[in-house]
Amino acid sequence: MEWVVVVSVLVLTILSLLRVNVILAIIAAGIVAGVMSNLSFVETIDLLVSGMGGQANTALSYILLGAFAITISYTGITGFLVRFIIEKLSGKKTMIVLAIAGVACLSQNVIPVHIAFIPILIPPLLKLFDQMRIDRRAVATALTFGLKAPYVMIPAGFGLIFHGVIVDGLAQNGIDLSVRQTALAMLIPGLGLIIGLLIAVFITYRKDRDAIKGAGGSSSVSFEMESDGELRFNKKHGLTIIAIAGALAVQIITENLILGALTGLLLMFAFLVVPYLKLDKVMTDGISMMGTISFVMLVASGYGKVLQDTGAVDALVEVSAQFLGNNQALIAFILLLVGLVITIGIGSSFGTIPIIVALYVPICLSAGFSPMAIAALIGTAGALGDAGSPASDSTLGPTSGLNADGNHNHIWDTVVPTFVHFNIPLFLFGWIAAIVL
Repeated sequence: MEWVVVVSVLVLTILSLLRVNVILAIIAAGIVAGVMSNLSFVETIDLLVSGMGGQANTALSYILLGAFAITISYTGITGFLVRFIIEKLSGKKTMIVLAIAGVACLSQNVIPVHIAFIPILIPPLLKLFDQMRIDRRAVATALTFGLKAPYVMIPAGFGLIFHGVIVDGLAQNGIDLSVRQTALAMLIPGLGLIIGLLIAVFITYRKDRDAIKGAGGSSSVSFEMESDGELRFNKKHGLTIIAIAGALAVQIITENLILGALTGLLLMFAFLVVPYLKLDKVMTDGISMMGTISFVMLVASGYGKVLQDTGAVDALVEVSAQFLGNNQALIAFILLLVGLVITIGIGSSFGTIPIIVALYVPICLSAGFSPMAIAALIGTAGALGDAGSPASDSTLGPTSGLNADGNHNHIWDTVVPTFVHFNIPLFLFGWIAAIVL
């Protein structure tokens, strides 16, 4: 029985690395776990489906946040903010890259548009990057930092989803922590991301570099260069800021992202920032942007229930305790390594957590880890591999903008730089956090 989890996770990892659709990979892994536990195919699927409700709140949050992101993008306010910053920093290469990282951070918490802003805002700046000979790998790491670090450390926007999933997973295993406590636990791993960004910007990619013609092949992204005319802040931008502030306030007060996203949507339509006739399109586009990851979360939750209810996790915990003993440093290292491999394959840290929490919490409790250390370990293991995965939004998003002219290679100019500069320090600092907390 103790081999059920190992074989099932191996199936999940191998299928994911072979680029099999992540939802199909999770279902296949769940069926393997069920069948090896002497359940029929029908019983396994029924168990998996029954567990999908565990992440229904998160999935709905994603859908509504996607719709809110579409309305924000519709107003053009993100473009206004970025172009304003770029104009003020013209000629200052390092500051431009750091400014891009800062703006990207806003896309996860304050103005939760996720990756939707990148293909809109980055392509018009490529000419400026080439003129200043800015290394696009530095820009890629800056964008990925902004897409990753905020949700790891800040429990707002997508960060509220991330930490909420950790809290829910801990609660299902008898550990009572608040979102604020998990955020505190993730500050040490988050410090690793900051260090990785600074190394990339000030050391690794500081020198001038010309974009390599045709490095990224043909691009499916079409864009038009923005005019260099005067930027004008209009009434629509002001009302959008009010809607964003309202959504953020409700989210913080209630600690409920669904209510926050609904507030933002309601205000955007009440202020006529977005015409009411576009409501259907906004919702459809929001589902299109966030639907896949939402469903991944649901299926991953069902997979976790299969592992738990079959008793496979308990059996693995017993064997692990005998083999590893109470060597917390070794246990933390192995669990982080497993999280890295799974997330690289799946491409989603949010989808990884419901899978690993069923396995990690019993093992960590058996080894005597504190609740804060367990939270740091799960959060780090889930976040590992988000940067550096060829299938992750955190790498696909930056490439979609930087390769608009076909001169930016996804693997060598985005995936490899982000893997090296973020996964290595995140692994190290997450390992330290699991030991010292």
